[in-house]
Amino acid sequence: MRNVRAAAAVTLAISIAAGVTGCGGGSSASGGSNDSPKTLTYWASNQGPSIEADKKILTPELKKFEKQTGIKVKLEVVPWADLLNRILAATTSGQGPDVLNIGNTWSASLQATGALLPWNKENFDAIGGRDRFVESAVASAGAEGKDPSAVPLYSLAYALYYNKKSFAEAGISKPPATWDELVADGKKLSKDGKWGLGAEGSNLSNNIHQTFVLGQQHGADFFDKSGKATFTSDGAVAAVKQYIDFMAKDKIIAPGNAEYAQNQSLTDFAKGKTAMVLWQAAASTFASQGMKPEDWGAAPVPVAAGTPGTGKSTNSMVAGINMAVFKNTKNIDGAKKFVKFMTSDAEQKLLNKTYGSIPPVKTAQADKAFSAPDLAVLRDTLAKSAAPLPQVPNESQFETAVGTAVKELWADAAAGRPVTTESVKARLEKAQQTMQQ
Repeated sequence: MRNVRAAAAVTLAISIAAGVTGCGGGSSASGGSNDSPKTLTYWASNQGPSIEADKKILTPELKKFEKQTGIKVKLEVVPWADLLNRILAATTSGQGPDVLNIGNTWSASLQATGALLPWNKENFDAIGGRDRFVESAVASAGAEGKDPSAVPLYSLAYALYYNKKSFAEAGISKPPATWDELVADGKKLSKDGKWGLGAEGSNLSNNIHQTFVLGQQHGADFFDKSGKATFTSDGAVAAVKQYIDFMAKDKIIAPGNAEYAQNQSLTDFAKGKTAMVLWQAAASTFASQGMKPEDWGAAPVPVAAGTPGTGKSTNSMVAGINMAVFKNTKNIDGAKKFVKFMTSDAEQKLLNKTYGSIPPVKTAQADKAFSAPDLAVLRDTLAKSAAPLPQVPNESQFETAVGTAVKELWADAAAGRPVTTESVKARLEKAQQTMQQ
């Protein structure tokens, strides 16, 4: 896992890549060449329950592409804990893949390096046109006013997953709609070695996602309109403290969750050790661990008051995976063909259904397969109550700096050290100073 020093590395990587026209793919609008037209390298993100599961899911699809085009795709599935640093290293060295998956929250940061192919009208037309995609998904693929740096591949939002058996045993008839209800239910569920809520305290991106949503509910954006960091605002501090208090004060998260970063909270959920978890798309992981669809339910993430999905209460960030092309690819035509293949209606239906995500391609999203109760929650959340993370060039630094501050606060809570408004503010002030270096 990255540490605080990684934030400085991110800053350096972005500044170098943005300033050196040859690194990470050159400077032309189209970029690339066709010197190696028969091969592609592809870095896929870990979407399934394991690296091996992703390989099993993707390999047959890559074989289809090879049969159709004669282009062989070399696949590497990269864990989320390593993906951003691997990409940043590639932007400076020029030794990256031809095609890669990126978290949509990184789009503006990676766009600023100049290493990725811009998806202008010509490039979009090569894969069927920009209007095939849901506009909110495209809007999360780069800074406003610029050609997107990637193409939407999988759309996601957060939901509250709950274990029906655990709820029934505790006499809880429905999932919580507010945070007060979640804490009350969590206390009923946290007994006999079992816990109410799971978390991934050492997963920096997950820390950001959860605290961003809480920040929105507290009226905090973490950046002002000029892009300046505002990590120590009252709303930001209150949001982070509320999240850590689920362990430190409310005692509904197990202390060991402070060290989780590799989906262990989902394993605990599947084994009945934890009754609730906040996650983007967990169906495939639950199935791989022996859970049946009737064993669990999905509901909108709680809000401060009222009913989730109504009014202006944000209860998820706009999550998703985008597909990008390095500008220095030696198979630019093949890379575009591969993006077109992966965003075709057939592949969008198959892959998003397998991963439990929502297709960003309009015609694929309309398929009845995405009307299942859990997917309907994700789809409706994206449509009604999700907000994009700040599309600022230093967003990835934000994830590293604030994500690490939250990780350190989880460690304090797990160790029994006091987590106060002052200590939260001090951690966030340190993160803000890191961003300014």
